[in-house]
Amino acid sequence: MRTFIQRTGQLFYRVWFYVLVAIPIFIFSPFLILLSVSERTYPQFFWLARNVWARLILYGMGCIPRISWEERMEKGKSYVLIANHTSMLDIMLMLWVSKNPFVFVGKKELMNIPVFGFFYKRVCILVDRDNSKSRVAVYRRAQRRLDQGLSICIFPEGGVPPEDVVLDEFKDGAFKMAIAYNIPIVPMIFFDSKKRFSFTFFSGGPGLLRVKVKSFIRTEEFTENRKGEIREKSRNIILKELQEND
Repeated sequence: MRTFIQRTGQLFYRVWFYVLVAIPIFIFSPFLILLSVSERTYPQFFWLARNVWARLILYGMGCIPRISWEERMEKGKSYVLIANHTSMLDIMLMLWVSKNPFVFVGKKELMNIPVFGFFYKRVCILVDRDNSKSRVAVYRRAQRRLDQGLSICIFPEGGVPPEDVVLDEFKDGAFKMAIAYNIPIVPMIFFDSKKRFSFTFFSGGPGLLRVKVKSFIRTEEFTENRKGEIREKSRNIILKELQEND
């Protein structure tokens, strides 16, 4: 009986997440469409996504962010934001952490998600990881957004790893970009996303969402042939925190 009640609660919790994702998009769709027409209005789109959509989902799910900072981002400065990736909540959580407007670089498959995908493909930088031309195009689009004073967010594992993997190997993209454009990398650790809302269907529940923003990794003295060094340095920073807080 207890298992049935628990599973019913978890089912409701998961359905409630999708309701919270969809309802604000439907309500604010005229504004979202208008603000996503041009890149010049993206900061306003970001403000709405961060302060209304992400806030409503996180707090509506009972997932309360608690952020600790070793270093804070400066207003108007561009960064490459990275974090471990275990949950769909990571999108909302990243929006909540950074007041600086940023653009997600993400896999094109997400554009097929109903409702969410319509805006995802309009405002994010999509990449087909199996297509070399698509990967090259990402750098051109990223350069344009960086020139506009925005930041870039990439989950460097390249996807969500299996449940038993603490932190998957990192792809090169985020680090090549940071070196090429000489901007700091901001390593973040999302401690509780998997616990709150993993990809296992009957799982999760409300509680704290702890985030730790580590000191930034400067890239001024790095060249592309050292991207592996800065990639592993970034991964070790995040892995160490995850292992110590297991």
